[in-house]
Amino acid sequence: MKKTEKPIVIEQLFDTSVENVWNAITVLDRMQQWFFNNIPSFEPVVGFETQFIIQVEDRIFPHVWKLTEVAPLKKITYDWRYEGYPGNALVTFEIIEKGHQTLVRLTSTVLEDFPDNIPEFKRESGVKGWNYFIKKSLKNYLKEREE
Repeated sequence: MKKTEKPIVIEQLFDTSVENVWNAITVLDRMQQWFFNNIPSFEPVVGFETQFIIQVEDRIFPHVWKLTEVAPLKKITYDWRYEGYPGNALVTFEIIEKGHQTLVRLTSTVLEDFPDNIPEFKRESGVKGWNYFIKKSLKNYLKEREE
């Protein structure tokens, strides 16, 4: 992913409350159920940092997150990078009440170019991954909790 590429934007409407969505994206044990199961800690507080490792085949990706913006029940933004790799992005979850439904808008904006030679850092991979997390994993998680 490159700074010159437009941000990745994924939107999904959920049949649940703003509070349920906020808790799903900010409460550690809930995040572990739909996002990354090995997040060691999380607090929705500006300046909070956490790190964890995701392995894909023989490649290791040490995720490093630092929260840069928190507006409870509305928005949370991460500085998102991978230790040992060039590249940096801002990932924002916006939560918008739409009557009895809640819209989630995820935006991933590249601040510093990621390497070209690693498949996981290509735009297509980012689009596929964020679609999976928002439109499948989070959707299924919230649906299960409503029933």
